[in-house]
Amino acid sequence: MPPANDAVALVELTGVDRTYQLGEVQVNALRDVRLLINRGDYLSVVGASGSGKSTLLNVLGLLDRPTKGEYWLEGRDVAALDEGERAALRGKRIGFVFQAFHLLPNRTVLENVTVSMLYNGVPRNEREPRAMEALDRVGLGHRIGFKPGRLSGGERQRVAIARAIVSRPALLLSDEPTGNLDSETSESILALFDELRADGLTLVVVTHDSNVSSHAARSVFMQDGRLLDGSRNG
Repeated sequence: MPPANDAVALVELTGVDRTYQLGEVQVNALRDVRLLINRGDYLSVVGASGSGKSTLLNVLGLLDRPTKGEYWLEGRDVAALDEGERAALRGKRIGFVFQAFHLLPNRTVLENVTVSMLYNGVPRNEREPRAMEALDRVGLGHRIGFKPGRLSGGERQRVAIARAIVSRPALLLSDEPTGNLDSETSESILALFDELRADGLTLVVVTHDSNVSSHAARSVFMQDGRLLDGSRNG
């Protein structure tokens, strides 16, 4: 059944497990995960390598399915969707930012952002104006004709963020977003995340960096596939 407070909650996971079979070994990547994320929340998921945090991000991003349990997104039971429906929902309602940027090297900054709208229903005549708006939002409106190789690491991550927010998602998922950046550039990216949260976007950031997690309003910790409350809210 849907969450009782689905008017407020963006995400609810209940009793979520994810197991993998590696040969004769069963890997319990997620164990009885229960998580509520409200609209406008800024959550950090902290844990060591192998703790299950990336698996959790993949489940939240509809890139992977739980073996057991329920996942409700905006009051909708996403476990009941087929792969086409999941892909469509992911393209429209979820944005992704990764440590490695994943930009197309032979495309301009503007093209890298517009190409993300090809398959999520944005009309052709709206793509370039929306890409420009997103690039202005992250401070890169003056770099639209550059290719990624001419950009700094921080600029490339800003392009990746513009690409993630151009479809106006409900949820932004980020996996070690500052992992390839120096400390000063990392702070500028985290400041941008703070601004996006202030604009009303819901953010989930997976990290092992305490400085990154300190920017979040709330932290939870992953250990051996289990989610532990970080007991910090703001």
